[in-house]
Amino acid sequence: MKKYKEDNKKKLDHRILEAKRAHENKTALEHLHVSGGGTYIKDLVYGANDGIITTFAVVSGVAGAGLDPKIVLILGFANLLADGLSMAVGNYLGTRSEEDYIRREQKMEEWEVEYLPKEETAEIRAIYKKKGFEGKELDRAVEIITSDKKRWVDVMMVEELGLIPLEGESHAVKNGIATFIAFACAGVLPLVPYVFGAVGKQAFSIAIIMTAVTQFTVGSARVLITKGKWWRAGLEMLMVGLLAAIVAYGIGALIERIMS
Repeated sequence: MKKYKEDNKKKLDHRILEAKRAHENKTALEHLHVSGGGTYIKDLVYGANDGIITTFAVVSGVAGAGLDPKIVLILGFANLLADGLSMAVGNYLGTRSEEDYIRREQKMEEWEVEYLPKEETAEIRAIYKKKGFEGKELDRAVEIITSDKKRWVDVMMVEELGLIPLEGESHAVKNGIATFIAFACAGVLPLVPYVFGAVGKQAFSIAIIMTAVTQFTVGSARVLITKGKWWRAGLEMLMVGLLAAIVAYGIGALIERIMS
Protein backbone atom coordinates (compact mmCIF):
# COMPACT_ATOMS: atom_id res chain seq x y z
CA MET A 1 0.00 0.00 0.00
CA LYS A 2 2.85 2.33 0.92
CA LYS A 3 4.65 1.60 -2.36
CA TYR A 4 1.40 2.23 -4.27
CA LYS A 5 1.04 5.68 -2.65
CA GLU A 6 4.69 6.50 -3.36
CA ASP A 7 4.29 5.54 -7.03
CA ASN A 8 1.18 7.69 -7.32
CA LYS A 9 2.96 10.63 -5.71
CA LYS A 10 5.87 10.28 -8.17
CA LYS A 11 3.44 10.27 -11.09
CA LEU A 12 1.67 13.34 -9.71
CA ASP A 13 4.96 15.17 -9.13
CA HIS A 14 6.08 14.34 -12.68
CA ARG A 15 2.76 15.58 -14.11
CA ILE A 16 2.95 18.82 -12.12
CA LEU A 17 6.53 19.40 -13.29
CA GLU A 18 5.52 18.72 -16.90
CA ALA A 19 2.58 21.15 -16.60
CA LYS A 20 4.80 23.89 -15.10
CA ARG A 21 7.30 23.54 -17.94
CA ALA A 22 4.47 23.61 -20.45
CA HIS A 23 3.11 26.88 -19.05
CA GLU A 24 6.55 28.40 -19.53
CA ASN A 25 6.61 27.23 -23.13
CA LYS A 26 3.68 28.08 -25.41
CA THR A 27 4.34 25.21 -27.82
CA ALA A 28 4.55 22.72 -24.97
CA LEU A 29 1.35 24.13 -23.45
CA GLU A 30 -0.48 23.60 -26.74
CA HIS A 31 0.79 20.02 -26.79
CA LEU A 32 -0.28 19.49 -23.18
CA HIS A 33 -3.84 20.55 -23.94
CA VAL A 34 -3.77 18.94 -27.40
CA SER A 35 -4.98 22.23 -28.88
CA GLY A 36 -7.36 21.57 -31.76
CA GLY A 37 -6.34 17.94 -31.91
CA GLY A 38 -9.73 16.66 -30.90
CA THR A 39 -11.68 18.37 -33.69
CA TYR A 40 -12.27 15.18 -35.66
CA ILE A 41 -11.26 12.49 -33.18
CA LYS A 42 -14.90 11.73 -32.32
CA ASP A 43 -15.80 11.38 -36.00
CA LEU A 44 -12.80 9.17 -36.76
CA VAL A 45 -13.21 6.89 -33.75
CA TYR A 46 -16.99 6.68 -34.10
CA GLY A 47 -16.77 6.04 -37.85
CA ALA A 48 -13.99 3.45 -37.61
CA ASN A 49 -15.62 1.68 -34.69
CA ASP A 50 -19.04 1.47 -36.32
CA GLY A 51 -17.58 0.56 -39.71
CA ILE A 52 -15.62 -2.44 -38.53
CA ILE A 53 -18.28 -3.64 -36.09
CA THR A 54 -21.16 -3.54 -38.59
CA THR A 55 -19.13 -5.10 -41.39
CA PHE A 56 -17.76 -7.84 -39.15
CA ALA A 57 -21.29 -8.44 -37.87
CA VAL A 58 -22.27 -9.20 -41.50
CA VAL A 59 -19.28 -11.54 -41.85
CA SER A 60 -20.14 -13.26 -38.56
CA GLY A 61 -23.79 -13.63 -39.47
CA VAL A 62 -22.98 -15.20 -42.82
CA ALA A 63 -20.36 -17.47 -41.24
CA GLY A 64 -22.81 -18.53 -38.53
CA ALA A 65 -25.41 -19.40 -41.15
CA GLY A 66 -22.83 -21.27 -43.26
CA LEU A 67 -23.71 -19.32 -46.41
CA ASP A 68 -21.70 -18.88 -49.62
CA PRO A 69 -18.68 -16.52 -49.12
CA LYS A 70 -19.93 -14.47 -52.09
CA ILE A 71 -22.79 -13.32 -49.88
CA VAL A 72 -20.20 -11.85 -47.49
CA LEU A 73 -18.87 -9.63 -50.27
CA ILE A 74 -22.33 -8.62 -51.51
CA LEU A 75 -23.75 -7.77 -48.09
CA GLY A 76 -20.43 -6.47 -46.76
CA PHE A 77 -19.83 -3.91 -49.49
CA ALA A 78 -23.50 -2.95 -49.62
CA ASN A 79 -23.35 -2.23 -45.89
CA LEU A 80 -20.01 -0.45 -46.27
CA LEU A 81 -21.37 2.08 -48.77
CA ALA A 82 -24.96 2.44 -47.58
CA ASP A 83 -24.28 2.60 -43.84
CA GLY A 84 -21.12 4.67 -44.34
CA LEU A 85 -22.97 7.29 -46.37
CA SER A 86 -25.85 7.25 -43.91
CA MET A 87 -23.51 7.91 -41.00
CA ALA A 88 -21.64 10.63 -42.88
CA VAL A 89 -24.84 12.45 -43.86
CA GLY A 90 -26.25 12.04 -40.36
CA ASN A 91 -23.08 13.49 -38.84
CA TYR A 92 -23.13 16.37 -41.33
CA LEU A 93 -26.77 17.22 -40.58
CA GLY A 94 -26.26 16.92 -36.83
CA THR A 95 -23.14 19.11 -36.84
CA ARG A 96 -24.76 21.65 -39.15
CA SER A 97 -27.87 21.85 -36.97
CA GLU A 98 -25.75 22.39 -33.86
CA GLU A 99 -23.71 25.09 -35.58
CA ASP A 100 -26.86 26.84 -36.84
CA TYR A 101 -28.27 26.84 -33.32
CA ILE A 102 -25.09 28.31 -31.83
CA ARG A 103 -24.84 30.98 -34.54
CA ARG A 104 -28.48 31.93 -34.01
CA GLU A 105 -27.89 32.36 -30.28
CA GLN A 106 -24.68 34.29 -31.02
CA LYS A 107 -26.56 36.74 -33.26
CA MET A 108 -29.20 37.16 -30.58
CA GLU A 109 -26.54 38.02 -28.01
CA GLU A 110 -24.97 40.49 -30.45
CA TRP A 111 -28.38 42.13 -30.91
CA GLU A 112 -28.95 42.34 -27.16
CA VAL A 113 -25.50 43.86 -26.58
CA GLU A 114 -26.25 46.43 -29.30
CA TYR A 115 -29.78 47.39 -28.27
CA LEU A 116 -30.02 46.37 -24.60
CA PRO A 117 -26.60 47.36 -23.22
CA LYS A 118 -27.88 48.25 -19.72
CA GLU A 119 -29.63 44.93 -19.27
CA GLU A 120 -26.67 42.98 -20.64
CA THR A 121 -24.25 44.93 -18.43
CA ALA A 122 -26.40 44.06 -15.42
CA GLU A 123 -26.20 40.39 -16.42
CA ILE A 124 -22.40 40.56 -16.67
CA ARG A 125 -22.29 42.19 -13.24
CA ALA A 126 -24.51 39.46 -11.76
CA ILE A 127 -22.40 36.71 -13.32
CA TYR A 128 -19.11 38.02 -11.93
CA LYS A 129 -20.61 38.92 -8.57
CA LYS A 130 -21.65 35.28 -8.28
CA LYS A 131 -18.03 34.32 -9.02
CA GLY A 132 -16.89 36.33 -5.99
CA PHE A 133 -15.98 39.72 -7.48
CA GLU A 134 -16.91 42.71 -5.31
CA GLY A 135 -16.50 46.47 -5.17
CA LYS A 136 -13.87 48.01 -7.43
CA GLU A 137 -12.74 44.64 -8.69
CA LEU A 138 -16.27 43.88 -9.86
CA ASP A 139 -16.59 47.31 -11.49
CA ARG A 140 -13.25 46.87 -13.27
CA ALA A 141 -14.14 43.37 -14.52
CA VAL A 142 -17.46 44.61 -15.91
CA GLU A 143 -15.74 47.61 -17.53
CA ILE A 144 -13.10 45.44 -19.23
CA ILE A 145 -15.60 42.93 -20.59
CA THR A 146 -18.16 45.46 -21.82
CA SER A 147 -15.50 47.65 -23.48
CA ASP A 148 -15.20 45.17 -26.34
CA LYS A 149 -18.43 43.92 -27.95
CA LYS A 150 -16.95 40.69 -29.28
CA ARG A 151 -15.48 39.81 -25.90
CA TRP A 152 -18.78 40.80 -24.30
CA VAL A 153 -20.77 38.49 -26.57
CA ASP A 154 -18.30 35.64 -26.11
CA VAL A 155 -18.56 35.89 -22.32
CA MET A 156 -22.34 35.92 -22.47
CA MET A 157 -22.36 32.88 -24.74
CA VAL A 158 -20.19 30.87 -22.37
CA GLU A 159 -21.40 32.11 -18.99
CA GLU A 160 -25.12 32.60 -19.69
CA LEU A 161 -25.86 29.95 -22.35
CA GLY A 162 -23.06 27.45 -21.83
CA LEU A 163 -22.14 27.56 -25.53
CA ILE A 164 -18.73 27.93 -27.16
CA PRO A 165 -18.81 30.78 -29.71
CA LEU A 166 -18.15 29.71 -33.30
CA GLU A 167 -15.46 31.31 -35.41
CA GLY A 168 -14.55 30.69 -39.02
CA GLU A 169 -16.11 28.28 -41.49
CA SER A 170 -18.42 25.36 -40.77
CA HIS A 171 -16.87 21.99 -39.94
CA ALA A 172 -20.00 20.01 -40.88
CA VAL A 173 -18.79 18.84 -44.29
CA LYS A 174 -15.33 17.88 -42.97
CA ASN A 175 -16.91 16.02 -40.05
CA GLY A 176 -19.08 14.03 -42.44
CA ILE A 177 -16.17 13.22 -44.73
CA ALA A 178 -13.99 12.17 -41.78
CA THR A 179 -16.73 9.83 -40.59
CA PHE A 180 -17.16 8.21 -44.01
CA ILE A 181 -13.41 7.76 -44.60
CA ALA A 182 -12.91 6.19 -41.17
CA PHE A 183 -15.97 3.97 -41.63
CA ALA A 184 -14.85 2.76 -45.08
CA CYS A 185 -11.17 2.23 -44.20
CA ALA A 186 -11.90 0.24 -41.04
CA GLY A 187 -15.03 -1.46 -42.38
CA VAL A 188 -13.33 -2.95 -45.43
CA LEU A 189 -10.78 -4.91 -43.36
CA PRO A 190 -13.05 -7.87 -42.39
CA LEU A 191 -13.80 -8.30 -46.12
CA VAL A 192 -10.14 -8.43 -47.24
CA PRO A 193 -9.65 -12.23 -46.87
CA TYR A 194 -12.81 -12.84 -48.91
CA VAL A 195 -11.72 -10.37 -51.59
CA PHE A 196 -8.47 -12.29 -52.04
CA GLY A 197 -10.21 -15.63 -52.35
CA ALA A 198 -9.97 -17.13 -48.87
CA VAL A 199 -12.95 -19.30 -47.99
CA GLY A 200 -14.61 -21.04 -45.07
CA LYS A 201 -13.03 -21.15 -41.63
CA GLN A 202 -9.71 -19.81 -42.94
CA ALA A 203 -11.31 -16.60 -44.25
CA PHE A 204 -13.35 -16.16 -41.09
CA SER A 205 -10.30 -16.73 -38.86
CA ILE A 206 -8.29 -14.12 -40.76
CA ALA A 207 -11.24 -11.70 -40.56
CA ILE A 208 -11.44 -12.23 -36.79
CA ILE A 209 -7.73 -11.46 -36.34
CA MET A 210 -7.81 -8.36 -38.57
CA THR A 211 -10.93 -7.08 -36.85
CA ALA A 212 -9.60 -7.65 -33.33
CA VAL A 213 -6.29 -5.92 -34.09
CA THR A 214 -8.04 -2.96 -35.72
CA GLN A 215 -10.58 -2.64 -32.91
CA PHE A 216 -7.84 -2.61 -30.29
CA THR A 217 -5.70 -0.17 -32.30
CA VAL A 218 -8.54 2.29 -32.90
CA GLY A 219 -9.52 2.12 -29.25
CA SER A 220 -5.95 2.66 -28.10
CA ALA A 221 -5.51 5.61 -30.47
CA ARG A 222 -8.13 7.56 -28.51
CA VAL A 223 -5.60 8.24 -25.76
CA LEU A 224 -3.62 10.47 -28.14
CA ILE A 225 -6.35 13.02 -27.51
CA THR A 226 -8.23 11.88 -24.42
CA LYS A 227 -5.18 10.61 -22.48
CA GLY A 228 -5.76 7.74 -20.06
CA LYS A 229 -4.51 4.16 -20.31
CA TRP A 230 -4.10 2.97 -23.90
CA TRP A 231 -4.65 -0.70 -23.13
CA ARG A 232 -7.90 -0.02 -21.29
CA ALA A 233 -9.24 2.11 -24.15
CA GLY A 234 -8.26 -0.62 -26.62
CA LEU A 235 -9.89 -3.38 -24.60
CA GLU A 236 -13.11 -1.38 -24.21
CA MET A 237 -13.55 -1.12 -27.96
CA LEU A 238 -12.45 -4.70 -28.50
CA MET A 239 -15.12 -5.95 -26.07
CA VAL A 240 -17.84 -3.98 -27.88
CA GLY A 241 -16.83 -5.53 -31.20
CA LEU A 242 -16.64 -9.01 -29.68
CA LEU A 243 -20.14 -8.72 -28.24
CA ALA A 244 -21.57 -7.60 -31.60
CA ALA A 245 -19.81 -10.46 -33.41
CA ILE A 246 -21.10 -13.08 -30.97
CA VAL A 247 -24.66 -11.82 -31.31
CA ALA A 248 -24.47 -11.74 -35.14
CA TYR A 249 -22.88 -15.20 -35.37
CA GLY A 250 -25.45 -16.65 -32.98
CA ILE A 251 -28.39 -15.18 -34.86
CA GLY A 252 -27.01 -16.42 -38.17
CA ALA A 253 -26.56 -19.95 -36.80
CA LEU A 254 -30.00 -19.90 -35.18
CA ILE A 255 -31.81 -18.77 -38.34
CA GLU A 256 -29.92 -21.33 -40.45
CA ARG A 257 -30.97 -24.11 -38.05
CA ILE A 258 -34.61 -22.97 -38.01
CA MET A 259 -34.83 -22.79 -41.80
CA SER A 260 -32.95 -25.98 -42.58
